[in-house]
Amino acid sequence: MNSLGKSLIIIGIIISIIGVGLVFFSRFKIPFLGRLPGDIVIQKKNFTFYFPLATSILVSIVLSLILYIISRLHR
Repeated sequence: MNSLGKSLIIIGIIISIIGVGLVFFSRFKIPFLGRLPGDIVIQKKNFTFYFPLATSILVSIVLSLILYIISRLHR
């Protein structure tokens, strides 16, 4: 149970750092993020639906790789 607590604390710190980074670096936009070919945008007269499918998959893959590397270093 002790290692679970430590892991949750580390994950919380990582999420906090990412959140602070997003707040402070929001003016620096990554040009392709959110505008990939698989992102779904539907615009009507008074309605806009945006679902960043390809961006979500890309972010998921990157985060999975980072967490995999961290878990391999932790052992």
